[in-house]
Amino acid sequence: MNREKSALQIALMISVLLLLASGSAFAQATRTWVSGVGDDVNPCSRTAPCKTWAGAISKTAAGGMINCLDPGGFGTVTITKSITISCKHVEGSALSSSTNGIIINGAGIDVVLRGLDIDGGSPTSAGLNGIRFLQGASLIVEDTVIRDFSAVAPNGVGIVVSNTSLVPDIHIINSNISGNGNGAGGAGIQVAPTGTGGAKITITNTNFSNNVIGLYASTAGTSGLIYVTATDTTVTGSSSHGIVSEGTSGPVRMMLNHVTSANNLGDGVRSVGGNSVVRIGSSVVTGNSGTGLIVASSGQLQSYGNNQVNSNTSDGTATAVAFK
Repeated sequence: MNREKSALQIALMISVLLLLASGSAFAQATRTWVSGVGDDVNPCSRTAPCKTWAGAISKTAAGGMINCLDPGGFGTVTITKSITISCKHVEGSALSSSTNGIIINGAGIDVVLRGLDIDGGSPTSAGLNGIRFLQGASLIVEDTVIRDFSAVAPNGVGIVVSNTSLVPDIHIINSNISGNGNGAGGAGIQVAPTGTGGAKITITNTNFSNNVIGLYASTAGTSGLIYVTATDTTVTGSSSHGIVSEGTSGPVRMMLNHVTSANNLGDGVRSVGGNSVVRIGSSVVTGNSGTGLIVASSGQLQSYGNNQVNSNTSDGTATAVAFK
Protein backbone atom coordinates (compact mmCIF):
# COMPACT_ATOMS: atom_id res chain seq x y z
CA MET A 1 0.00 0.00 0.00
CA ASN A 2 2.82 2.40 0.95
CA ARG A 3 4.61 1.57 -2.26
CA GLU A 4 1.46 2.29 -4.27
CA LYS A 5 0.97 5.57 -2.39
CA SER A 6 4.59 6.58 -3.02
CA ALA A 7 4.29 5.76 -6.71
CA LEU A 8 1.12 7.84 -6.96
CA GLN A 9 2.80 10.78 -5.23
CA ILE A 10 5.80 10.56 -7.55
CA ALA A 11 3.50 10.43 -10.58
CA LEU A 12 1.63 13.51 -9.36
CA MET A 13 4.89 15.37 -8.76
CA ILE A 14 6.12 14.53 -12.24
CA SER A 15 2.82 15.73 -13.73
CA VAL A 16 3.09 19.03 -11.84
CA LEU A 17 6.69 19.52 -12.97
CA LEU A 18 5.72 18.81 -16.58
CA LEU A 19 2.89 21.34 -16.39
CA LEU A 20 5.22 23.95 -14.91
CA ALA A 21 7.80 23.27 -17.60
CA SER A 22 5.13 23.50 -20.27
CA GLY A 23 3.89 26.81 -18.84
CA SER A 24 7.37 28.31 -18.75
CA ALA A 25 8.02 27.15 -22.31
CA PHE A 26 5.04 29.13 -23.52
CA ALA A 27 5.49 32.15 -21.22
CA GLN A 28 6.00 35.47 -22.99
CA ALA A 29 9.14 37.45 -22.24
CA THR A 30 9.17 41.15 -21.43
CA ARG A 31 12.17 41.62 -23.73
CA THR A 32 13.01 39.75 -26.91
CA TRP A 33 15.53 40.03 -29.74
CA VAL A 34 15.66 39.60 -33.51
CA SER A 35 18.70 39.00 -35.69
CA GLY A 36 19.43 38.68 -39.38
CA VAL A 37 20.66 35.15 -38.64
CA GLY A 38 17.88 34.30 -36.17
CA ASP A 39 15.05 31.80 -36.46
CA ASP A 40 11.40 32.24 -35.50
CA VAL A 41 11.35 28.79 -33.88
CA ASN A 42 13.72 30.20 -31.25
CA PRO A 43 12.48 31.68 -27.95
CA CYS A 44 13.69 35.12 -29.14
CA SER A 45 16.17 35.40 -26.28
CA ARG A 46 19.41 37.28 -26.71
CA THR A 47 21.33 34.06 -27.31
CA ALA A 48 18.59 32.50 -29.47
CA PRO A 49 16.96 35.41 -31.34
CA CYS A 50 14.06 35.31 -33.77
CA LYS A 51 14.23 36.17 -37.46
CA THR A 52 11.26 38.56 -37.80
CA TRP A 53 9.30 41.09 -35.79
CA ALA A 54 6.16 39.04 -36.42
CA GLY A 55 7.85 36.01 -34.89
CA ALA A 56 9.14 37.97 -31.92
CA ILE A 57 5.91 39.78 -31.11
CA SER A 58 4.09 36.50 -30.50
CA LYS A 59 6.67 35.71 -27.81
CA THR A 60 6.77 39.17 -26.24
CA ALA A 61 4.49 40.14 -23.37
CA ALA A 62 2.18 43.14 -23.67
CA GLY A 63 4.14 46.24 -22.73
CA GLY A 64 7.41 44.51 -23.60
CA MET A 65 10.24 45.40 -25.98
CA ILE A 66 11.76 43.90 -29.12
CA ASN A 67 15.39 44.85 -29.86
CA CYS A 68 17.56 44.23 -32.92
CA LEU A 69 20.88 42.49 -32.25
CA ASP A 70 22.34 43.32 -35.68
CA PRO A 71 21.28 44.91 -38.97
CA GLY A 72 18.66 43.03 -40.94
CA GLY A 73 15.35 42.98 -42.73
CA PHE A 74 12.82 41.84 -40.16
CA GLY A 75 9.63 41.86 -42.21
CA THR A 76 6.24 43.49 -41.85
CA VAL A 77 4.16 43.18 -38.69
CA THR A 78 0.67 43.80 -37.32
CA ILE A 79 0.67 45.10 -33.74
CA THR A 80 -2.35 44.39 -31.56
CA LYS A 81 -0.87 44.96 -28.09
CA SER A 82 1.30 47.54 -26.36
CA ILE A 83 4.87 47.04 -27.53
CA THR A 84 8.17 48.83 -28.24
CA ILE A 85 10.25 47.90 -31.27
CA SER A 86 13.64 49.58 -30.85
CA CYS A 87 16.55 49.24 -33.28
CA LYS A 88 18.15 52.64 -32.76
CA HIS A 89 21.80 51.61 -32.91
CA VAL A 90 21.51 49.07 -35.76
CA GLU A 91 19.44 49.13 -38.93
CA GLY A 92 16.16 47.34 -38.41
CA SER A 93 14.33 47.42 -41.73
CA ALA A 94 11.08 46.21 -43.23
CA LEU A 95 10.72 45.79 -46.97
CA SER A 96 7.01 46.22 -47.63
CA SER A 97 6.44 45.40 -51.29
CA SER A 98 2.70 45.19 -52.11
CA THR A 99 1.69 45.44 -48.45
CA ASN A 100 1.71 47.70 -45.40
CA GLY A 101 4.89 47.98 -43.41
CA ILE A 102 3.44 48.14 -39.88
CA ILE A 103 -0.25 48.01 -38.95
CA ILE A 104 -1.34 49.19 -35.50
CA ASN A 105 -4.74 47.87 -34.51
CA GLY A 106 -5.43 47.28 -30.83
CA ALA A 107 -7.86 48.91 -28.41
CA GLY A 108 -6.09 51.16 -25.92
CA ILE A 109 -2.58 50.06 -26.86
CA ASP A 110 0.60 52.16 -26.66
CA VAL A 111 3.22 51.56 -29.36
CA VAL A 112 6.77 52.87 -29.74
CA LEU A 113 8.72 52.44 -33.01
CA ARG A 114 12.32 53.59 -32.73
CA GLY A 115 15.23 53.45 -35.16
CA LEU A 116 13.45 51.66 -38.01
CA ASP A 117 13.80 51.82 -41.81
CA ILE A 118 10.45 51.07 -43.45
CA ASP A 119 10.89 50.71 -47.22
CA GLY A 120 8.06 50.59 -49.75
CA GLY A 121 10.09 48.71 -52.34
CA SER A 122 10.12 49.30 -56.10
CA PRO A 123 7.31 50.84 -58.20
CA THR A 124 6.66 47.46 -59.85
CA SER A 125 5.60 45.99 -56.48
CA ALA A 126 4.81 49.18 -54.62
CA GLY A 127 4.26 49.13 -50.88
CA LEU A 128 0.83 50.27 -49.66
CA ASN A 129 1.58 52.40 -46.58
CA GLY A 130 4.55 52.62 -44.24
CA ILE A 131 2.62 52.75 -40.96
CA ARG A 132 -1.15 52.29 -40.92
CA PHE A 133 -2.74 53.34 -37.63
CA LEU A 134 -6.23 51.88 -37.26
CA GLN A 135 -6.74 51.75 -33.49
CA GLY A 136 -4.80 52.49 -30.33
CA ALA A 137 -4.21 54.97 -27.52
CA SER A 138 -0.81 56.29 -28.60
CA LEU A 139 2.01 55.93 -31.10
CA ILE A 140 5.57 57.27 -30.94
CA VAL A 141 7.68 57.13 -34.11
CA GLU A 142 11.25 58.19 -33.37
CA ASP A 143 14.49 58.21 -35.39
CA THR A 144 12.75 56.38 -38.21
CA VAL A 145 12.95 56.46 -42.01
CA ILE A 146 9.78 55.80 -44.03
CA ARG A 147 10.21 55.92 -47.79
CA ASP A 148 8.96 55.06 -51.26
CA PHE A 149 5.40 53.89 -50.66
CA SER A 150 4.02 54.55 -54.13
CA ALA A 151 0.83 52.49 -54.35
CA VAL A 152 -2.14 54.27 -55.89
CA ALA A 153 -4.73 56.10 -53.79
CA PRO A 154 -6.10 55.57 -51.23
CA ASN A 155 -2.69 54.12 -50.36
CA GLY A 156 0.78 55.53 -50.99
CA VAL A 157 1.25 57.17 -47.58
CA GLY A 158 4.21 57.16 -45.22
CA ILE A 159 2.05 57.29 -42.08
CA VAL A 160 -1.73 57.07 -42.41
CA VAL A 161 -3.99 57.66 -39.41
CA SER A 162 -7.47 56.30 -40.10
CA ASN A 163 -9.03 55.38 -36.77
CA THR A 164 -12.83 55.31 -36.64
CA SER A 165 -13.28 56.48 -33.02
CA LEU A 166 -11.48 58.01 -30.02
CA VAL A 167 -8.56 60.47 -30.15
CA PRO A 168 -5.11 58.84 -30.14
CA ASP A 169 -1.89 60.73 -29.33
CA ILE A 170 0.65 60.37 -32.12
CA HIS A 171 4.20 61.73 -31.91
CA ILE A 172 6.72 61.81 -34.78
CA ILE A 173 10.22 62.77 -33.68
CA ASN A 174 13.57 63.07 -35.49
CA SER A 175 12.36 61.16 -38.54
CA ASN A 176 12.62 61.30 -42.35
CA ILE A 177 9.58 60.58 -44.51
CA SER A 178 10.18 60.72 -48.26
CA GLY A 179 9.08 59.61 -51.70
CA ASN A 180 5.53 58.61 -50.82
CA GLY A 181 2.51 58.90 -53.11
CA ASN A 182 1.53 58.23 -56.67
CA GLY A 183 0.21 60.76 -59.19
CA ALA A 184 -2.10 63.15 -57.36
CA GLY A 185 -2.64 60.86 -54.34
CA GLY A 186 -0.64 60.05 -51.25
CA ALA A 187 1.32 61.96 -48.64
CA GLY A 188 4.16 61.84 -46.17
CA ILE A 189 1.62 61.75 -43.35
CA GLN A 190 -2.12 61.67 -43.86
CA VAL A 191 -4.32 62.22 -40.82
CA ALA A 192 -7.82 61.24 -41.94
CA PRO A 193 -9.94 59.55 -39.25
CA THR A 194 -13.45 58.40 -40.07
CA GLY A 195 -16.71 58.09 -38.14
CA THR A 196 -16.24 59.98 -34.88
CA GLY A 197 -12.48 59.54 -34.76
CA GLY A 198 -10.07 62.39 -34.06
CA ALA A 199 -6.34 62.66 -33.47
CA LYS A 200 -3.69 64.66 -31.65
CA ILE A 201 -0.54 64.81 -33.79
CA THR A 202 2.80 66.25 -32.68
CA ILE A 203 5.65 66.44 -35.20
CA THR A 204 9.11 67.51 -34.04
CA ASN A 205 12.39 67.86 -35.95
CA THR A 206 11.18 65.80 -38.89
CA ASN A 207 11.80 66.10 -42.63
CA PHE A 208 9.14 65.45 -45.27
CA SER A 209 10.69 65.40 -48.74
CA ASN A 210 9.54 64.50 -52.24
CA ASN A 211 6.10 63.23 -51.25
CA VAL A 212 2.95 64.06 -53.23
CA ILE A 213 1.73 66.11 -50.23
CA GLY A 214 4.03 66.53 -47.28
CA LEU A 215 1.63 66.96 -44.35
CA TYR A 216 -2.12 66.45 -44.85
CA ALA A 217 -4.86 66.58 -42.19
CA SER A 218 -8.51 66.16 -43.17
CA THR A 219 -11.84 65.75 -41.39
CA ALA A 220 -13.73 65.07 -44.62
CA GLY A 221 -14.73 61.67 -43.24
CA THR A 222 -15.23 62.41 -39.55
CA SER A 223 -17.09 64.63 -37.12
CA GLY A 224 -14.11 64.38 -34.77
CA LEU A 225 -11.41 66.95 -34.03
CA ILE A 226 -7.85 66.88 -35.31
CA TYR A 227 -5.04 68.78 -33.59
CA VAL A 228 -1.70 69.03 -35.42
CA THR A 229 1.36 70.73 -33.95
CA ALA A 230 4.55 70.79 -36.03
CA THR A 231 7.79 72.36 -34.80
CA ASP A 232 11.33 72.46 -36.24
CA THR A 233 10.10 70.55 -39.27
CA THR A 234 10.79 70.85 -43.01
CA VAL A 235 8.44 70.06 -45.90
CA THR A 236 10.13 70.24 -49.31
CA GLY A 237 9.90 68.94 -52.85
CA SER A 238 6.25 67.86 -52.79
CA SER A 239 4.84 67.19 -56.24
CA SER A 240 1.59 68.78 -55.03
CA HIS A 241 1.23 70.95 -51.91
CA GLY A 242 3.50 71.19 -48.90
CA ILE A 243 1.04 71.41 -45.98
CA VAL A 244 -2.75 71.03 -46.21
CA SER A 245 -5.39 71.45 -43.50
CA GLU A 246 -8.88 70.45 -44.64
CA GLY A 247 -11.68 71.08 -42.16
CA THR A 248 -14.76 70.25 -44.19
CA SER A 249 -16.65 68.28 -41.51
CA GLY A 250 -15.08 68.18 -38.04
CA PRO A 251 -12.56 70.86 -36.98
CA VAL A 252 -8.85 70.88 -37.81
CA ARG A 253 -6.60 73.01 -35.60
CA MET A 254 -3.04 73.19 -36.94
CA MET A 255 -0.11 75.00 -35.32
CA LEU A 256 3.09 75.52 -37.32
CA ASN A 257 6.13 76.86 -35.45
CA HIS A 258 9.66 77.01 -36.89
CA VAL A 259 8.42 75.11 -39.94
CA THR A 260 9.82 75.41 -43.46
CA SER A 261 7.60 74.73 -46.47
CA ALA A 262 9.78 75.23 -49.52
CA ASN A 263 10.18 74.30 -53.17
CA ASN A 264 6.89 72.42 -53.45
CA LEU A 265 5.22 72.30 -56.87
CA GLY A 266 1.90 73.44 -55.41
CA ASP A 267 1.10 75.75 -52.50
CA GLY A 268 3.20 76.12 -49.39
CA VAL A 269 0.45 76.10 -46.74
CA ARG A 270 -3.26 75.58 -47.56
CA SER A 271 -6.22 75.97 -45.21
CA VAL A 272 -9.43 74.61 -46.73
CA GLY A 273 -12.98 74.58 -45.33
CA GLY A 274 -14.83 76.55 -42.68
CA ASN A 275 -13.64 74.23 -39.89
CA SER A 276 -9.94 74.62 -40.70
CA VAL A 277 -7.78 76.99 -38.67
CA VAL A 278 -4.03 77.12 -39.29
CA ARG A 279 -1.80 79.28 -37.09
CA ILE A 280 1.76 79.91 -38.23
CA GLY A 281 4.70 81.62 -36.55
CA SER A 282 8.50 81.87 -36.90
CA SER A 283 8.28 79.91 -40.12
CA VAL A 284 9.63 80.06 -43.69
CA VAL A 285 7.44 79.62 -46.77
CA THR A 286 9.48 80.09 -49.92
CA GLY A 287 10.14 78.85 -53.45
CA ASN A 288 6.74 77.21 -53.89
CA SER A 289 5.39 77.07 -57.44
CA GLY A 290 1.87 77.86 -56.27
CA THR A 291 0.89 80.33 -53.54
CA GLY A 292 2.82 80.55 -50.31
CA LEU A 293 -0.12 81.05 -47.93
CA ILE A 294 -3.59 80.33 -49.29
CA VAL A 295 -7.13 79.68 -48.07
CA ALA A 296 -10.11 78.13 -49.85
CA SER A 297 -13.76 77.49 -49.02
CA SER A 298 -13.74 79.78 -45.96
CA GLY A 299 -10.60 78.31 -44.39
CA GLN A 300 -8.67 80.39 -41.86
CA LEU A 301 -4.92 81.01 -41.81
CA GLN A 302 -3.65 83.16 -38.96
CA SER A 303 -0.12 84.57 -38.72
CA TYR A 304 1.85 85.61 -35.64
CA GLY A 305 3.52 88.20 -37.86
CA ASN A 306 7.07 86.87 -37.66
CA ASN A 307 7.16 84.59 -40.70
CA GLN A 308 9.28 84.83 -43.85
CA VAL A 309 6.98 84.37 -46.84
CA ASN A 310 8.65 85.27 -50.11
CA SER A 311 9.91 84.07 -53.51
CA ASN A 312 6.81 81.98 -54.12
CA THR A 313 5.02 82.36 -57.46
CA SER A 314 2.48 84.26 -55.37
CA ASP A 315 3.20 84.82 -51.70
CA GLY A 316 -0.39 85.22 -50.54
CA THR A 317 -1.39 86.49 -47.14
CA ALA A 318 -2.83 85.27 -43.88
CA THR A 319 -6.49 85.92 -43.22
CA ALA A 320 -5.94 87.27 -39.70
CA VAL A 321 -3.42 87.98 -36.98
CA ALA A 322 -3.05 85.14 -34.51
CA PHE A 323 -3.46 86.00 -30.83
CA LYS A 324 -0.12 86.09 -29.01
